[in-house]
Amino acid sequence: MEKLALLGGKPVRTKPFVEWPVFGDAERRNLLRVFESGKWWYGETVKEFEEKYAAYQDAKFGITCVNGTAALEIALVACGIGAGDEVIVPPYTFVATASAVLKVNAIPVFVDIDIDTFNIDVSQIEAAITNKTKAIMPVHFAGLPADMDAINRIAKKHGLKVIEDAAHAWGTKWKGKGAGALGDCGGFSFQMSKNITSGEGGIVLTDSEEISLQARSYSNVGRGVGTPWYEHYILAGNYRMTELQAAILLAQLERLPAQVKKREANAQILDAELSKIEGIKILKRDKRVTQRSYHLYIVRYDQQGFGGLPREKFCQAVQAEGVPMYGGYPHPVYRNPLFLRRGKGPKFCPLSCPYYGKDLDYSKVFCENAERACKEALWLRHSILLGTRRDMLAVARAIRKVRENVKALL
Repeated sequence: MEKLALLGGKPVRTKPFVEWPVFGDAERRNLLRVFESGKWWYGETVKEFEEKYAAYQDAKFGITCVNGTAALEIALVACGIGAGDEVIVPPYTFVATASAVLKVNAIPVFVDIDIDTFNIDVSQIEAAITNKTKAIMPVHFAGLPADMDAINRIAKKHGLKVIEDAAHAWGTKWKGKGAGALGDCGGFSFQMSKNITSGEGGIVLTDSEEISLQARSYSNVGRGVGTPWYEHYILAGNYRMTELQAAILLAQLERLPAQVKKREANAQILDAELSKIEGIKILKRDKRVTQRSYHLYIVRYDQQGFGGLPREKFCQAVQAEGVPMYGGYPHPVYRNPLFLRRGKGPKFCPLSCPYYGKDLDYSKVFCENAERACKEALWLRHSILLGTRRDMLAVARAIRKVRENVKALL
């Protein structure tokens, strides 16, 4: 039996995995073309990217913006969500899913996740709907789409908007149609860690012309489309993307289809290998998922399956073998200090908003599966999935090696 690297043995791997971002001549050419044109501001390159990305995700309209957080805020406003409204969100996600709701003076209502997918548990949504509920915001977490058939069915029954947080779902398809175009609208992120990146950036997708016009106006200081330049129709911000960002994203988009397929193929290798290891649980994939983006590769850690070895000690041992696996979120979104602030007056809006008229104490919120996910999740970043089959087998070997040496760690 091989000695663990953490205990002085030879690591499984010393060679680094694929670095992120992946870029090259295509990005350089596009940037140089825009740079030398002297036209760096919100023009034809942005328009070209909007059209191509919308088409890639099977949406009719795309409206770019500065980042994914802004994309969600824009989407909410464009769908008419405002003061005192409730929006149903999952608690296992990045804070922006819920903070964007707060930014439009609406109230996030947390509905637990399905522990087998880490996406919102559709069986619990209807119980959370009140006369204040105006929208459901599912997150396609790590690129795995939520059950959009059930979510759209519930939304239609109750007259709600569906706003997809698709910040992990570039290339993901549900029954052949792209994420972000499965509900009323969806928001994507192009931040540095994302699978298609310009450092920062975002986009709102929709099939609704009305929503697209509202989103465009809200992202462009309240201007109308085809109206006088100095006429502003709604209270809005400047969330515009630059031509330089769009130039990078156009090149990144060319790479994306092949990368999506590569990540899927490598994830299948990991699923097959890791499912053989006691104490590692693979997440479920719905048969209606026809293409899957992987922003993260996630499995669940069963501490008892590893003889009681704490997850943090397991991660240290795997990392010492040359595989950067880690535990992800330390707590659900509602445990952030932002949601534990309480008081009266404008400082504590929107919970203190007179339009809401209800009492909500996030310190009393407890979503069992989200809490469990924060204790059990193991994450691998998406760039690892751009490696070779040999790389994937090395990941599996490192985890298997730790499993075989559990007694030494205990």
